[in-house]
Amino acid sequence: MKHRLAFVLTSFLAAFSAPVLAAEETPQDALIQPAAEADLGAFLWVNRPLVVFADTDRDPRFVQQMALIDTLAHELAERDVVVLIDTDPANPSAWRTKLRPRGFMLVLIGKDGNPYLRKPFPWDVREISASIDKMPMRQQEMRDRNLN
Repeated sequence: MKHRLAFVLTSFLAAFSAPVLAAEETPQDALIQPAAEADLGAFLWVNRPLVVFADTDRDPRFVQQMALIDTLAHELAERDVVVLIDTDPANPSAWRTKLRPRGFMLVLIGKDGNPYLRKPFPWDVREISASIDKMPMRQQEMRDRNLN
């Protein structure tokens, strides 16, 4: 378990240090971005931001949530989800200012820019995916995909 935790933390620290994504990176690497560098309007009608807040990157709930995301990242990618992480309350990002988390918080925002889900504890990717699949826009996307 310790080795897995170290691997997950190392992965995320590497994601923070690379502001520009290389062409050879995996979709999972492109899925996770620092919230401070992400524009609020850039995702409107394109992606569903999943914003993960914590007071530090060593928060056990944050580490657990990121491990859960890491295991089933492909399911989130299928649903146009971009994971934004904000672990620095001393330098509040626009996301932190808008959503005003207290400690750990998980927020799912729809493509229309409205928050649909707020959780003060880690949530499994399957539960997040099920919540997304209940959204009207996602249901329309699935119907459109079946018609093609």
